[in-house]
Amino acid sequence: MKAEKDLILAIDNGTQSLKAILFDPAGTPVAMETVTFDPPYVSPQPAWAEQDPEVYWNALCLACNRLLSQEGVEKERIAAVALTTQRGTVIPVDREGKALRPFIHWLDQRRTEGLKQVGGLWGAAFTLIGMRETIAYFQSQAEANWIRNFQPDIWRRTHKYLLLSGYLTHRLTGTFVDSIGCQVAYIPFDYKKLKWARSWDWKWKVIPMDPSLLPDLVPQSDVLGTITGLASGATGIPEGLPLVAAAADKACEVIGCGSLEPHIGCLSYGTTATINVTHKKYIEAIRFLPPYPSAIPDYHTMEVQIYRGFWMVSWFKKEFGHPELMEAAHRDMEAEALLDRLVDEVPPGSMGLMLQPYWSPGLKLPGPEAKGAVIGFGDVHTRGHLYRSILEGLGYALREGKERIEGKTGIPITTLRVSGGGSRSRNAMQTTADIFGLPTAKPHIYETSALGAAINAAVGMGIHRDFETAIHEMTHTGEVYEPNSKNHRLYDQLYREVYKKMYRRLRPFYRKIREITGYPK
Repeated sequence: MKAEKDLILAIDNGTQSLKAILFDPAGTPVAMETVTFDPPYVSPQPAWAEQDPEVYWNALCLACNRLLSQEGVEKERIAAVALTTQRGTVIPVDREGKALRPFIHWLDQRRTEGLKQVGGLWGAAFTLIGMRETIAYFQSQAEANWIRNFQPDIWRRTHKYLLLSGYLTHRLTGTFVDSIGCQVAYIPFDYKKLKWARSWDWKWKVIPMDPSLLPDLVPQSDVLGTITGLASGATGIPEGLPLVAAAADKACEVIGCGSLEPHIGCLSYGTTATINVTHKKYIEAIRFLPPYPSAIPDYHTMEVQIYRGFWMVSWFKKEFGHPELMEAAHRDMEAEALLDRLVDEVPPGSMGLMLQPYWSPGLKLPGPEAKGAVIGFGDVHTRGHLYRSILEGLGYALREGKERIEGKTGIPITTLRVSGGGSRSRNAMQTTADIFGLPTAKPHIYETSALGAAINAAVGMGIHRDFETAIHEMTHTGEVYEPNSKNHRLYDQLYREVYKKMYRRLRPFYRKIREITGYPK
């Protein structure tokens, strides 16, 4: 009897690791393998972040081979493969798809200074609306501009300029295509029309390149191609299986958390912390900063992000968490569980210690001059107070993002779903519920990016008839944290009377610091 093809192989290439997971039609992981990147990136020079493309490909091959070799895994039941990856990690390749240099990682901080500013009508328009500095920052951050200026020979030999998703898609299928849902980077993409920008668009002036360098785009849940014999031999994935277009990791997280409507807020507590909602309309949460493609075709993911989100927990561990790291290694457990004990000893509000989590600048809010700040220090404060203030500062910043989104959509966010590494902390979850004053739920599984990609494939292959059905059948709510009313009153007062005023009051000082020290550039 022929086996029913009802399983989806989801591949999630994140910042810290790559996961290969088999999902059934109910969204239950049947089997899973994880390969950790050690290190996640290398820094040949200060502020650089790069990665050898073979690190990602070898991790994919290893994870898939291990997964498909597990006892009880029935490869003949796999209907399709879906791929989701970290955003904004780019690479130039030649005609055969071979890398011409390492990936420039999304955490890379190099800049291309001295570029000619956009002139003409576009330049006049940017000056008129007060966006000239933002556009110049965008221009200096674009990795393609750096390669063109500092590695011109590589740029001349570039056949395609790809995101990580496009690179792995080519390795798996042999075709230069990518999903519309993966296009989040400094690239000439029209986020309103969800296609490459038209020839007259300002993005081509800011990031000048031949349009032929960009891959063809495929709608989410359509087939990108099929697994080649070469890829099958390397990965163990059956030859001929369709690779279905999914979306970038954050977009997949949103539907993997069950957020299909704009009243459900999805908080991603990853390296970058975000609050997202799904919306049919193109609406900018922050003026001139676009919503990104959703994992659902023709939909958008409204997003406000804190660039250095739960990266700050890693920063704290490295700089202040040596006792917990040593104990965790001795006891073979996660250091975050021990850090939660620090928070247990500190009351909500951190005894007046307030943190603004802008450890990296932004494009507009925060702006290019932004820096982090901690105010309210006294002799009572300890490492535990600083750690709790990080959790609270991220919560305040994301609540501010929630209010921006609500102000633009006119739709109140009434429930929260939290995914990412930070969701494993009970104190992070309770603090979030208390700051927002809303029930805050974990999804039924931690691997929501992979689940979102599996939802794309399940719809694309007809396992579920549409996204509403797939999300209903494959996502489930796990533990729910209810807000503590006393804590919420305290946080609400600190948020409204202190936190919301911090950036506006400190911004002139940030600009003066940059003027005097040259940092951030």
